[in-house]
Amino acid sequence: MFGRTSQRKTDPDRFAKLAPVEIAWRDRQQYLELCGYMLRRRYHPEWQPSWKKDPTIRDRDAEDSISTHMLRHNLMDARRISDGRLVQLKRIATQSDELNIARQLSSPEYRSDPRNHCVPILDVFPDADDPKMSYIVMPFLRYVDSPPFESVENMFDCVNQLLEGLVFLHDHGIAHRDCAFKNLMMDATSLFPDGFHPMYTDCLPQDITLSATQLSRNDVPVTYYYVDFGISTWLKSEDTDRLVMGSDGLDQDVPELSDDVPYDPFKADIFILGNFFRQNFTQVRTIFLFGEKTSLTHQYRYIQM
Repeated sequence: MFGRTSQRKTDPDRFAKLAPVEIAWRDRQQYLELCGYMLRRRYHPEWQPSWKKDPTIRDRDAEDSISTHMLRHNLMDARRISDGRLVQLKRIATQSDELNIARQLSSPEYRSDPRNHCVPILDVFPDADDPKMSYIVMPFLRYVDSPPFESVENMFDCVNQLLEGLVFLHDHGIAHRDCAFKNLMMDATSLFPDGFHPMYTDCLPQDITLSATQLSRNDVPVTYYYVDFGISTWLKSEDTDRLVMGSDGLDQDVPELSDDVPYDPFKADIFILGNFFRQNFTQVRTIFLFGEKTSLTHQYRYIQM
């Protein structure tokens, strides 16, 4: 996801050809449409660059010039045909723990718990070309600071929801094991009444030359979610050994990470989430208090007085 200010070269041929990862999605466009999901026109089999057909259009202003090749190869944005909702498609192994955990977390029983802050799975269907792979469909989410926090209350709401969500996961024996920044996201739909482009997120969906209307985070509530259970562990109640091994994950500061020595993944989760709060709220984030720019730590101390 990028802003309109992202640097893009203006060589028209740069955007006129699909990258290999894009070709793979283009080749599945018609099947995905049959399943109820429409990819952007760049990924339609008959696509021709709009700026090639109309010389009055600059390639950098054309919506269909926007490539996803820099993102993860197994992710693609789409529109749900039934209602036009912006969604995220993810291609994962059918027999994976990730799919089993995601399905369980989206079951009616789990979804009825208000503490459940795990991204909802809206749909699951097989890959027509490879039965070992499936697609999961999720709401299209944004990073927790996109758009930026506007107040201490915004930050505290984020902290409360994420802590509540982690307690929910741990109560059900699920250790996320990768609950770092890129896997903590929010549903910002309510902040953008006219929608936003999935790649140029500060622009309108169909016209990246125009800015999307954005409401204040102080006026509109948002929901925060945990995503990506690719390395998560689900320990059932009968499991006596509640230790794991493995050093994968976005946050490599976790002291106990090891491929050889077993460790408690639930404690590791607490470290990872706490490290996220420390790095993003108490060290980096700044907001205005009485006209002065101060750290969140300063503001928190002020509130506690």
